[in-house]
Amino acid sequence: MSALTSPRTYAVLAAVQAADAAASVGPVAPVRKALDDVGLPRKLWPLLPLVKGASAVGLLSVFRWPALARLTTFMLTVYFTLAVGSHVRAKDWSPGLVAASSLLTLFAAMTVKGPDVRTS
Repeated sequence: MSALTSPRTYAVLAAVQAADAAASVGPVAPVRKALDDVGLPRKLWPLLPLVKGASAVGLLSVFRWPALARLTTFMLTVYFTLAVGSHVRAKDWSPGLVAASSLLTLFAAMTVKGPDVRTS
């Protein structure tokens, strides 16, 4: 088992996504600035906590439904591809671009590998 395939990794990333979902409610000042910087329309802001919360649940599904967890990593790859594209389109070369690029790479690699489903 590698770190990319470990259910524990999925659980930790689910916690990160849940915290990000909570920060997106409102949203808190740094999230608000990042959304303004990339030009995401305000009418879409209320969807972010829902999407991020759903991704946390999807990642936690690794313990019962590994295929759903893998689908979730694929959808997060799509999400972060759009996020990176938004940063580039807005010429926003902030640490947010680095974070989005890193998460894009991580979730893409996790999608390729899939979760460890050994039962022993």
